Amino acid sequence: MSRLSKELSLLQGVGLLTTSLLGTGIFIVPAVAATLAGRASLWAWLLLILLVLPIAFTFAQLGKRFPHAGGAPSLIGRAFGGRMERSSAFLFLAAIPVGLPAALKMASGFWHALLTLDVTQELLIQLATLGLIYLLGQRPARASGRVQTIIALVIIATVATIWWGAGSSGVQLPVPNLNDLNWNAMPAALAVMFWCFVGIEAFTHMGEEFRNPQRDFLPALLIGVLLAGLVYWSFSAAVLGFGVYGDERTDVSSLPLLIGQLWGERISGVAALVGYLACFASINIYLQGFARLVWSLADEGKLPQPLAARNAHGVPARALTLVIVACALFTILAWWQSIPIAELIQYANGNFVLVYLFSMAAGWVLLPGLWRWTAAVGTLLCALTLLTLGLQMFYALGLLILFLLLGRLGRFLPRGELRQS
Repeated sequence: MSRLSKELSLLQGVGLLTTSLLGTGIFIVPAVAATLAGRASLWAWLLLILLVLPIAFTFAQLGKRFPHAGGAPSLIGRAFGGRMERSSAFLFLAAIPVGLPAALKMASGFWHALLTLDVTQELLIQLATLGLIYLLGQRPARASGRVQTIIALVIIATVATIWWGAGSSGVQLPVPNLNDLNWNAMPAALAVMFWCFVGIEAFTHMGEEFRNPQRDFLPALLIGVLLAGLVYWSFSAAVLGFGVYGDERTDVSSLPLLIGQLWGERISGVAALVGYLACFASINIYLQGFARLVWSLADEGKLPQPLAARNAHGVPARALTLVIVACALFTILAWWQSIPIAELIQYANGNFVLVYLFSMAAGWVLLPGLWRWTAAVGTLLCALTLLTLGLQMFYALGLLILFLLLGRLGRFLPRGELRQS
């Protein structure tokens, strides 16, 4: 029996995942990838989609068979026991100090096309964004689903309009050509582009809130992944066609610059708003996912019981409050220390990839037949991705070892067996 309200439809699920994957990456990462690999980045996007599919299939099968608000850590716990569940849960939550401030910095950066801002004003925009997410999170899950679906449609419409504008203005957008395939440039581009598909695991936290997870979870996840991949590829082609890439400042401003070339600088403000909404959507799904993870752990006696309280709409309001406050504090700390976005992202990626790796290994244990071998392929791909992170992977590995040791010594969390739902 589901412990949370079953509100989400197939369409709302597709909207939640699509905006989660597009989010902070759609209007920045294609330009960064183009800077690193040029036209070969078009091939890199196609390759990345193929690489992500085994991971997506595995998460889809796990989420369909074991819908649970605990998301990926609960799946890891089913396969490897309560200690691994608790350690992976806190490894997942440990992405908050580094990943969320980076995403908020990206979101506030789009406001530079509208206003002249100093770093303190950027911080205020970041905190206001958290406030809006907090208010939205007090509503039923379907409210977030509707908002995310609308934002997904706006992003898709923006990219489609750019293609239409390119055709009207006579700009020739590139298509994949074997002559452009540069294998030497692919690894660096793929390492950056992987950030765009971080978000699949956050979607598993919502599995318990689908009206019919057995029917809708799998198609929602797969349609979301393929749709996001198509949008990324399309915007990458537009970036290459209009030449809005080449250095860090141009890469970050690729969308307003592109829109400015097509329709003038006045319209670039609208582009900045679309970029901000895309970031808002991605941050929203992550914070909602984090809140459900905290709530699930509290509901199972692994965190203080008051965090298991739900509001009148049946959503984990206290857990969300804790997550929002923690995110605000770490955002202020990142602002105070002037930590670069790139550095924050690199450390966050290690946590996510390690959680993915354990989730794929859980798929090998829990899934039958062909899906078991799909999980094995996903495990191998995640292991290879972790190795490409270099020194940054030791942040995640160090935290994992620390959580396991503290859990073993009984000083970290109350002991308690994983309760099957």
